[in-house]
Amino acid sequence: MTEWVDHNGDLHPADEPVLRLDNRAFHFGDGLFESIRVVGGKPCFLDAHWARMSTGADLLRITLPKGFDRQRFGEAVQAIIEKSGITSGRMRFTLFRGGSGYYRPETDQGAYTIELRALADPHHVLNPNGLLVDIWPEMRKPVNELSRHKTLNCQYYIMAALWSRARGLDDCLLQNDRGNIIESSAGNLFIVSNGVLYTPSLTDGCLGGVMRAQVINLAIANGIKVYECSLNPQNLLAADELFFTNAIQGIRWAGGYRTKRYTHKMAGALTDLLVKATTN
Repeated sequence: MTEWVDHNGDLHPADEPVLRLDNRAFHFGDGLFESIRVVGGKPCFLDAHWARMSTGADLLRITLPKGFDRQRFGEAVQAIIEKSGITSGRMRFTLFRGGSGYYRPETDQGAYTIELRALADPHHVLNPNGLLVDIWPEMRKPVNELSRHKTLNCQYYIMAALWSRARGLDDCLLQNDRGNIIESSAGNLFIVSNGVLYTPSLTDGCLGGVMRAQVINLAIANGIKVYECSLNPQNLLAADELFFTNAIQGIRWAGGYRTKRYTHKMAGALTDLLVKATTN
């Protein structure tokens, strides 16, 4: 099975050079990206990914490539799936500002790449063992318009993941500059208390995750109450469940936060609903 990369509509073998070294994504992290799950040869939640990507492009003042609209986006995504023959995979769509210049760009014209890597699992699968997590104490995420978008500057999340790795943890919880718990190093955060689902509000600076929105919608559609609100460490200790979401892995439940232990009943039920939503 050959892996391919789409660069502005042209397909290239993934093991060949595609971008120049002076690319602004490499030099300055000047762009954003979407991680898209492919299930059964189809991209999941493509409308939601397009909406977030195009909104982020407006925020970063990157002009989409000429003629690149929602239809062309879908066609490009489907073309690389069919070319590669990958039916279950992780796709990355990267949009970056083209041209040269330094901090002051010479153009706002955008360019893009699409990558696709195969995954073993045919659909989203709940982790069999609960994650061990703690609060990352070293830095706090500022709350601003960039907070909810997946920009190419991921250093904050990398530092958090390194801290977790050094302590033998599976993930860590991030705080905003007000001290609220907002997300993990790899996904959005949900807690369950007395059968009610709680997740940090976007106004607290968490990423506006595509899977976050899908889980909220699935919960509401199935009679589960959901509240978007500020969360603090005391809420973690009072919760019955703690889990994280992202577009590729779906739902991952935490088994322990310090001395606190959690169950995963709702995480399992929501995963079943997610699988049905993406395989029907």
